[in-house]
Amino acid sequence: MRGPLSRQLLGWQLAIILVLLASIAVFSVSQSNSSFQATEGRRMLSVAEDLAATEGVRSNLQDPFDRDGLPIFAESARSLSGADEVIITDARGVVLTSPDPGQRGQLLPLGASTVLDGRAWVGQVRGADGKESLVAHVPVIGAGARIVGVAAAGRETPDFFAGVRRAPGNPLMLLSFATFLAVAGSVLLARRVKHQTLGLEPQEITRLVEHREAMLHGIREGVLGVDQQNRITLVNDQARELLSLPADCVGRDIDELDLNDRARDVLTGRTGGVDQIVLRRGRVVVLNRMPISTVGAVVTMRDRTELVDLQQELAAHRATTDTLRAQAHEFSNRLHTISGLIELGEFDELARFVDRVSHTRGQWQSEVAARIADPATAALLVAKASLAAERGVGLRLSDGSALGEVDEQSSADVTTVLGNLVDNALDAVEGAAASNLIEVDIRHAGDVVTLVVRDSGPGVAPEIVEEVFRHGFSTKAARDGERGLGLALTRQICHRRGGSVQVRNERGAVFTARLPMNTEVPA
Repeated sequence: MRGPLSRQLLGWQLAIILVLLASIAVFSVSQSNSSFQATEGRRMLSVAEDLAATEGVRSNLQDPFDRDGLPIFAESARSLSGADEVIITDARGVVLTSPDPGQRGQLLPLGASTVLDGRAWVGQVRGADGKESLVAHVPVIGAGARIVGVAAAGRETPDFFAGVRRAPGNPLMLLSFATFLAVAGSVLLARRVKHQTLGLEPQEITRLVEHREAMLHGIREGVLGVDQQNRITLVNDQARELLSLPADCVGRDIDELDLNDRARDVLTGRTGGVDQIVLRRGRVVVLNRMPISTVGAVVTMRDRTELVDLQQELAAHRATTDTLRAQAHEFSNRLHTISGLIELGEFDELARFVDRVSHTRGQWQSEVAARIADPATAALLVAKASLAAERGVGLRLSDGSALGEVDEQSSADVTTVLGNLVDNALDAVEGAAASNLIEVDIRHAGDVVTLVVRDSGPGVAPEIVEEVFRHGFSTKAARDGERGLGLALTRQICHRRGGSVQVRNERGAVFTARLPMNTEVPA
């Protein structure tokens, strides 16, 4: 069926309605015919039995020369009963009297009748004219229990339309009224569908859906749609990959999915703003949520993992540069001091100054090398000490610190967590009025490395103790791009290894990170 959508809908609905009405009509006719056969069959049987029991009929059939009275009996029974035909035959089934004169002398059509065997019978019989009739056959029993003839009474079976007219409740009027209502309803429904589809035809709707699917699955950005109840309505492959969503996520509530609190808050709109950063299974994802009135919201997302990795690498190079610059600055200051002492001729003081500088640096390097067996961690502490010295901050190891050898992946995780915690402590104590000091405690007990970084800064406000980790929160103003990822990455590394990171206030902030070393770390 071709043409506009409204015409197609109307045509299909009318076809279905006509089929339904025809089925109802056939059912009504079937019921009417069943009722007709049951009622009229009993009545015709009663007529035939009364006629076969009439004494005059039996006596006329037993006397082959005196059968003139049979038509009178048959016509009287037909008139009184309302039957269409009443027929009397002899014992062989030859018609002796019938409303149709041409049927006399012919064999009565018996069909499946058992009357010649002496049993009454009611059923459908097709006559010589091809019409079916409901007929009752009753044998006429003469003297000596001998069959002397057959009494038959019948009604013509009504055709389809006659059956409809004879059905109870005036079905023709009901069917006509139902047809009118169905057509009117179909027209209104077709108009409503046309309005709801904005006048688009099926092929146009198909093209729109194809374009939408191609756009959703062809772009590199992730797209996720939610309704007003925060159930996912659509999601493309990129969004499913970025958020590690299951294949059956469409139709499920966001709070039911295996997402962290940060991701849930952004996806449901509990956390607003643009370019919201979410950490998800080793990925750094930037989310933007756009509410849509009466529909829900659309969330777009981009993978910033590679960019953050580059930022981390750049930060590492920058830290190395800062460390070298700090060391060069420190070395330059000491050279100036040595030069001044030489010019003043204070050779004894010069010797003591050189010994003191050499002893201090050598002592720190020796202390780190003696307690920290991992070269990367030891190098990090030496570099951070120079950077801290330039900022006027003291960095020291606790007396009980010790770290054994660890594998390459574990070393990378330890240095990342320790570097983030020390950098956070440097930012916290920089510019503080009290004495600036950072203490690092590293313990390696069994298969667990515990890192504790204490600072003499103002501490962490109680209301943001959890916020600093869950949201990658930063108490510093954003400079040179996004800030506040260090602690969030620290938490992610600890959780990935099955460990934890916590903070408490004790004359400053105390960060404690636990990293199991024997854990199978996912990629």
